[in-house]
Amino acid sequence: MALPLLTAKSIDKAFSGVAALTSAELQIEGGEVHGLIGQNGAGKSTLIKIITGVYRRDAGTVEFDGGEASFINPREAQSAGIATIYQELNLVPLRSVTENIVMGNEPRKWGGLIDWKTANSQTKKVLSDFGLDLDVERPLGEYSTAIQQLVAIARAVSLNAKLVIMDEPTSSLDDKEVAVLFGVIRQLKQTGVSVLYVSHFLDELFEVCDRVTVMRDGQTIGCHQIAETDKFELIAEMLGRNIEDIKSAGMTDFGGGEAKRGEVLLQADNIGTDNRLRAFSATVHRGEIVGLGGLLGSGRTEAALALFGVDQLTQGRMVFKGEGFEPDDPVTAIRSGLGLLSEDRKAEGIIPDMSVRENLTLALLPRLTRAGQIQRGREREIVENFVKALGIKTADIDQPIRELSGGNQQKVLLARWLATEPDLLILDEPTRGVDVGAKLEIQSIIREYVDRGCGVILISSEFEELVEGADRIVVLQDGYSVSELENPGISEDILIAAIAHHHDEVSGANA
Repeated sequence: MALPLLTAKSIDKAFSGVAALTSAELQIEGGEVHGLIGQNGAGKSTLIKIITGVYRRDAGTVEFDGGEASFINPREAQSAGIATIYQELNLVPLRSVTENIVMGNEPRKWGGLIDWKTANSQTKKVLSDFGLDLDVERPLGEYSTAIQQLVAIARAVSLNAKLVIMDEPTSSLDDKEVAVLFGVIRQLKQTGVSVLYVSHFLDELFEVCDRVTVMRDGQTIGCHQIAETDKFELIAEMLGRNIEDIKSAGMTDFGGGEAKRGEVLLQADNIGTDNRLRAFSATVHRGEIVGLGGLLGSGRTEAALALFGVDQLTQGRMVFKGEGFEPDDPVTAIRSGLGLLSEDRKAEGIIPDMSVRENLTLALLPRLTRAGQIQRGREREIVENFVKALGIKTADIDQPIRELSGGNQQKVLLARWLATEPDLLILDEPTRGVDVGAKLEIQSIIREYVDRGCGVILISSEFEELVEGADRIVVLQDGYSVSELENPGISEDILIAAIAHHHDEVSGANA
C-alpha cells in the first residue's frame, strides 16, 4: 500500500502562550484533492504555515514524500515539492507577467544572463493551460485581480510541485474563471499531483474534493470522504453544534418572523451620481432590512456610496429622519446617523498595523475626545464590551488587527459602526470571505440590531442571504432600481427571475 504524500501528526503551536493548534492532524494521499475547512481562527492557516516552513511547530511530526519534513522556510518547502498560493496574493504588480511566473527559476543563457525569449515562451505555455492568452511582457498590475489570482496559481503549477496548497483560490474569480480553475485541478490530479484546497465555499468542496478535513478551535475534528457526507454534517462539526439544530435553522441565521416595521427612516427618490448610478429609489423603515439585489455592476455599491456621501448627487432627492438629506462627505453622513461597512475590508476597512482597539473606535473618536485628549478609560470600556458581545477572538484589544482571522476582523469593523449607534447601517457584502460560523454570528448580530428599531441596507451577492435576511429587496440593473420584492414570499428563483427579466429588458433597450 502506497504511503500518504503528507502526514502531519499531533501538531501543537502556541503564540504568546495562547494555543493555536492542539494535536492537529492532516493526511493527504498522492493524487488526491483534499479539502480543509473550519471557522476563521480554527487553525487552518497556522497548520499550513507549519507544513510550509513559515512557523516552527512546538510539538508533533510532519512527513512529506516518504521522509521527515522540518522545513525552515517556504523556499525549502517549495524546493521539496510544496507550492502554496495564499489568499493574499504574493506577487509583484510592477513586474511583468513572465517575471512573476519565473521569479527564482529564470532560464539562463550561457554566461548567466536571463533568457527572456525562453521565459516568455514558457510563461505563455503555462498560461495556455488556464485558458489565458495574455501579453506576458505587460506589468501584472495592469490586469484584474482575477487574472492575477490565476497567474499565482499558474506559477505554482509551473514549479512541478507534488503538492499544491490553495488558500481560498476562488475568492476573486467569476464563474467562468472558477470553471477553468477546477479544470486545472482535475488535470493536476490526473498527473498525480495532490491539492490541498482551503475554502469557505462548501459547494466547491463537493465539486472538486475527494476528502475533507474539518478543524475547530485548533484541533482536527474529523476527516470524511466527500461522497459520504453533506453540508449540514460539515457545518455541525465546524461549529460544534447539533446537526438537527443546523438543519432546522437553515444556512443563514437572520432569525424568523416578520419585521417590526416602524416609521420611514430613509426615502431616496431617483437619485443619481457621476459614478454609474442613474436613477435609484428605495424606502427604508426603522426595524427592517432592505436588500439590494442585482448582478455585479448593477449599481448596488454605487447606491451605498451616494447614500453615505462618498459620491455627490447629480439628480434626485433624499429624506432622512424626516429632513432633506444630501451629505457632502462621509463625516456629515456619520454625524447624521449613518454607517457604512464597505465591501473590501482589506483595502477600505481595517488599518492593518493599528490595534483592535484603535480600529474599533476609529469612527467614534470625535465623541471620545475632550480638549484634544482621547478618554482612554472610556475607549477601553467600549472596546471590551463589544469584544465580549460580538465574540471577537483576540489575545488582547491592543493586538494588531492584521493578526486576527478574517471573520474576527469583520466583527471588529461591524463593531466600529455599531459603536456609533447609527440609525441606518449600510452593509456591503458583510459576510464575504468569512467562514460559516462567523457568517451566522454576524447575521444574528445584524438582526438583533434591527430588532432594536434601527434600519439596515444589505448588499449581498449571495441570493440565499438576501432572500432569508431581507424584509424587502430592491433589484438594480445598470444603475437603475427596476423592481421591488417583499417577504414573506421571495424565493431564490423569484429573485433570479426578477434580475434576469429586467436584465433582458434593459439590455434590449440599450441595444
